[in-house]
Amino acid sequence: MAASATPRTGDVVTVAFSGGLDSTALLHAAVRAAAGRQRVVALHVHHGLQPQADDWAAHCEQVAASLGAGFACTRLSGAPQRGDSVEAWARAGRHRALHDMTVAAGADLLLLAHHRRDQAETFLLQALRGAGPAGLAGMPRQQWRDGVCWARPWLDRPREAIQAYAEQQGLRWIEDPSNADPRFARNRLRQTFWPAFPGGETGLAQAARWAREAHELAAEIAQVDLAVLASPERLDLAALSRLSPARASNALRAWLSTHTTPPASLIERLLSEWHAGATASWPAPGGMCHAYRDGLHWSAEVVATPAARPVDLSVPGLHRQPDWQGAWVVEPGAPGIAAERLAQLTQQGRAGGEQFQWAPGSVPRSLKKACQAAGLPPWRRAGPLLFDVDGRLLAVAGLGMDARAFARQDEPQLSVRWLDDSALPQSEGEGGGPA
Repeated sequence: MAASATPRTGDVVTVAFSGGLDSTALLHAAVRAAAGRQRVVALHVHHGLQPQADDWAAHCEQVAASLGAGFACTRLSGAPQRGDSVEAWARAGRHRALHDMTVAAGADLLLLAHHRRDQAETFLLQALRGAGPAGLAGMPRQQWRDGVCWARPWLDRPREAIQAYAEQQGLRWIEDPSNADPRFARNRLRQTFWPAFPGGETGLAQAARWAREAHELAAEIAQVDLAVLASPERLDLAALSRLSPARASNALRAWLSTHTTPPASLIERLLSEWHAGATASWPAPGGMCHAYRDGLHWSAEVVATPAARPVDLSVPGLHRQPDWQGAWVVEPGAPGIAAERLAQLTQQGRAGGEQFQWAPGSVPRSLKKACQAAGLPPWRRAGPLLFDVDGRLLAVAGLGMDARAFARQDEPQLSVRWLDDSALPQSEGEGGGPA
């Protein structure tokens, strides 16, 4: 059996190696396919959940050596918390360990031994949980995650073919007793469903392929819609409401996914509860969704207003303020503030009673009214605010510089503006100009 994946030029390929039938066959096939042109490294994750775990790690190291493959092993630390899923804890730890070991080995291709029955089981379990197309799509044949390509070259192969290959090659593998434990959903499925529906594997795997096509098509349509309806900071709810219900739900989910993992209930609430002109908020994992002036906005969760602290903005560049989830952008230009006044600043939240002047000669207004006039949403009015050493207001996040702080035309001056994290350019440098 071939173990080919996407062609690449790297010198190292890694294989996730539990020591079971499937991964043992894959490691053997990968070494044979490499034929000395690439180094193959077996990666074993020691979960520490079984009494035999140490013996399994030793077995895997011996098998890798006998096949001429390298070997690396990581033992997971910690344990599942009370009430946590053991499967989910082990899966998350295994994924981290496999990624880190692949990078440490100097590779960017990681082979996994999932086969057609694994894909069929994933589809069925996701369907029982009420998953949408993304969940029903199952496991992708290949996927890049943080610089590593996770590839499943045998995803369309039946398990019987893998077992026949392993027996033909005289391979030795581990039988994990936990695979018979009915407490785990996948094991119950294997013990009850496949004996009752032996031909169901092919159809369910095909259904997963159709679901993946539907998911990819929905993602493409969402990109087309969001190019017209949205920016990183705002989704046009009025325009969204003019789409068909399915298309609106798809675009909304895609936009929210850039900020959080939106549950289906949140999508349903937003589409059913919002109406033109409404100002409302909905809690979401990690933050809040806000409807304001027919736009949807996202704000990350803030536990409390950050404490006042000194800042120096006298050097042009990007000055990140993690506590406020944004950054001050300082650039040469007029109108601006004298550079020496920006060296010793106090950054803090609103205290009440502040006034802001839009332009020279205009009447200062309360900060609340200035925010309302500028269309600044309520959840973005907390600050930060910048004050000089004499306690005079210089700038307000979302509003800009106070006109009373402008320098004379003959003075060296710097302009100051605020950007939320969602609008920050990824390639711009910090505190000193472009990177």
